[in-house]
Amino acid sequence: MSKASLLRRAHDPGGRNNAAFGLAAIALAIFVFYIDTYTDIEGAIAVFYVVSMLLAAQATTRIGLLLAAIGCAILTVLSYIMTHVSYAVAHGQDVDLQSTIRLFGALAALIVTTILLLKTETTRLSLLSSNSALTKSEARYRSIFDRTRVALWERDYSKLHSYLGEIRAKGITNIGAHARTNPGFLDDCISLVRVVAANEAARELLGARSSAVGVLHSYIQAEQQTLIDMFQAIMDGKRIFEDNVKVRADSGEDKFVLLSINLPEDPAAFNRVVVSMVDITQREMALKARVEAQAELTKASKAATVGAMSASLAHELNQPLGAIVVNAQTLLRWLDREPPELAAARRSAERMIRDSQRASEIIHNARSLLAPSSDKLETIDLRELIEETIGLMEHELQRSRTNALVDFGPNIPSISTVKIELQQVLINLITNAIQSMEEAGSPQRIVRITASQADSEHVSIIVHDTGPGIDANAKDKLFSPFFTTKAKGMGMGLSICRSSLEARGGKLDGTNHPEGGAIFQIRLPMKPEMEHA
Repeated sequence: MSKASLLRRAHDPGGRNNAAFGLAAIALAIFVFYIDTYTDIEGAIAVFYVVSMLLAAQATTRIGLLLAAIGCAILTVLSYIMTHVSYAVAHGQDVDLQSTIRLFGALAALIVTTILLLKTETTRLSLLSSNSALTKSEARYRSIFDRTRVALWERDYSKLHSYLGEIRAKGITNIGAHARTNPGFLDDCISLVRVVAANEAARELLGARSSAVGVLHSYIQAEQQTLIDMFQAIMDGKRIFEDNVKVRADSGEDKFVLLSINLPEDPAAFNRVVVSMVDITQREMALKARVEAQAELTKASKAATVGAMSASLAHELNQPLGAIVVNAQTLLRWLDREPPELAAARRSAERMIRDSQRASEIIHNARSLLAPSSDKLETIDLRELIEETIGLMEHELQRSRTNALVDFGPNIPSISTVKIELQQVLINLITNAIQSMEEAGSPQRIVRITASQADSEHVSIIVHDTGPGIDANAKDKLFSPFFTTKAKGMGMGLSICRSSLEARGGKLDGTNHPEGGAIFQIRLPMKPEMEHA
């Protein structure tokens, strides 16, 4: 740093004016010294060095001020010595008291003025530094605001904030109720919001018109609840508002965005509120496609399950249909008698009705697997459900020479669940066990189903087979969608089974039994955690 920079005042655009002030300060100091030393004017002439210091303060730094103050003090003392002290010595007199008092008065004025000027210069430099930091901060903020790929707006919510404060003072605290009784309320609120600035990403997202500076355009296409929630958040003094909303761009294209508004704590700061939007259209479309695909896969899985049950259904229907034929023939014989045996004919008709109802139930169960689920909860007796399921699988069990053993624990309580969903899970697990034992060529094929009360709130159903068990490489991916160990498997059965059970607050786990074979455990709450899962 040069010597000149130590003396020259920095951070001031008026450099030439500063030099003029400096020259004027030097000239005034010389002029005051001349008047005070070489003229007969009696008075506190040295006090005018203060004016010289004021001029110097406009041109120099704190070091320069100190040097100027020392210089002025030296000139004051030198003038005093040359005029009063030398005169008194030459004439053998004492120094004039008034002159000495004027000297100390001038020096005191110089000291006080210097202190005040130094304090002023310190404050000035601090303000300049703060202003420089603020300017740089604003430049950084503006650079980030303009260049970020997140759509950002600066909006003036001050009028809206004041308006909502006014209606709150009138006792209105529920924005939704007020909007329902005043249809134009939401539009009035939107008209109070002004766009201060928008970055390039905002213009790309919604278009130039929706991002233009001025009155805010209503671009939210979702129901009015989003606007109601946003205005309620402002009224309630919340610090942030976020929601997934559907917006319409200037081009007419609908987009899904994550809307986020940072609301300031200071009411005076509502003139610059930052609003951000992140385009999540692709994510929402992907989620929608995944849900639709999962629904189709669930339907396909149900169809595959019903296909696997077709032989069992044919076997099950043979018995009631055959009984209906026999009973019909018997009915005709009783009626052909003279006189007709009406009581016996009635018994045959009743048996026909019973058998036809049984056939109807079998067909209804099969159709229910493919029909859209009503999610209607029923009170289920596990004993009856398991026995019915084994009955449905009877033909498949006989074909594969598999024995189904059932073990019920004491006092098994009824549970509230969707019957067809739980039955489908059991059919899937039993079918998997049969296929696993067939593929492995197990000499002894047994599926053991155990039902019991696990604890005070849950029941447990365990399906254990005598097959080869679960391969170590498949354990971690057993319930993953599209993972299968079967040559023609879809890989959706176990995934759907677990999802449907978890939707009811249940669990499905699979592992190997210590004595061999795979073991799958269903754990269900006796009372559903979600009435409409």
